[in-house]
Amino acid sequence: MRLIQVAQRAADLDRASAFYSRLLGSGPSGRFDPPGLLFFDLDGVRLLLDRSAPSSLIYLDVADLRRSVEELRASGANIVQEPQLVYHHVDGSLGPAGTEEWMAFIEDSEGNTVGLVGREASRA
Repeated sequence: MRLIQVAQRAADLDRASAFYSRLLGSGPSGRFDPPGLLFFDLDGVRLLLDRSAPSSLIYLDVADLRRSVEELRASGANIVQEPQLVYHHVDGSLGPAGTEEWMAFIEDSEGNTVGLVGREASRA
């Protein structure tokens, strides 16, 4: 079994399309309006932005967390929580052994909170 789709609330598809295109670095893979659906491909998992979906908390893996947060801040995004160390991966049970997992949280264009996750070589 694998995850195929995650839905997120988006009241304004044009605004959400612009925000997520900038965040993800690529445009939508599909739009169906009506009924108000916008899709992005996240490496084989569909992100569905839907006018009638409830808000959910999604976490996105980013290559450089601090740079991503600064780029989002410069574009006017609300930074809910600055990057913080959340976990040292001693073994490979939750992520690559020998790495630190850092997280930051932003608010998307639709008022949803989005977690950004970055991994770095462990300093400990």
